[in-house]
Amino acid sequence: MNDPPDKDFLDKKTARAAAKIRRAEAIRAFPDAGTAVRERLLTELPLPAGAIVAGYWPIGSELDVRPVLRHFADEGHVCALPVVQDRGMPLIFRAWTPDTVLAPGVLGVPEPVEGAPEVRPTVLLVPMLAFDRAGFRLGYGAGFYDRTLDRLRGHGPVLAVGVAYADQEMAAVPRDDHDEPLDWLITERFVLRFDRA
Repeated sequence: MNDPPDKDFLDKKTARAAAKIRRAEAIRAFPDAGTAVRERLLTELPLPAGAIVAGYWPIGSELDVRPVLRHFADEGHVCALPVVQDRGMPLIFRAWTPDTVLAPGVLGVPEPVEGAPEVRPTVLLVPMLAFDRAGFRLGYGAGFYDRTLDRLRGHGPVLAVGVAYADQEMAAVPRDDHDEPLDWLITERFVLRFDRA
């Protein structure tokens, strides 16, 4: 006899389906949100000298953080993109500049090729399907960012900055004990800071 499906799994699955629709609508309404996010981030969250900023290469309807990364690279910050090692493992990060050679990684997402220096980010821009005002995000379900944040936080301070369209907000994101909270959330319309003290 099969066990009934886990309620949290069903809640997350339902939430992900709805969130994908909302995010697809948001990118159509505001295709240049990456520029607005860059301006908000620069105004609300100035980075200390020497910060290593990891972003992501946008897939599907994810908010495009490349304007943010290009700005910080131009300002002399080390920037990086995630590299998927394998399912069930935390991400690693390789240095990125606008001239970095990229190739499809394990999941088909462009990544810096092997040989690009590996770095440990101090600021991590995190994609998502949805967020809530408690500082939690809904990811795709593979757990890459939760495992990565857990590992990075175990080795020193890292600032987790969620990046999303304002319309990706949910009243409450379904979550588990292993879900890592955000420190900040930046959208094209507002910025949220979550006090974890």
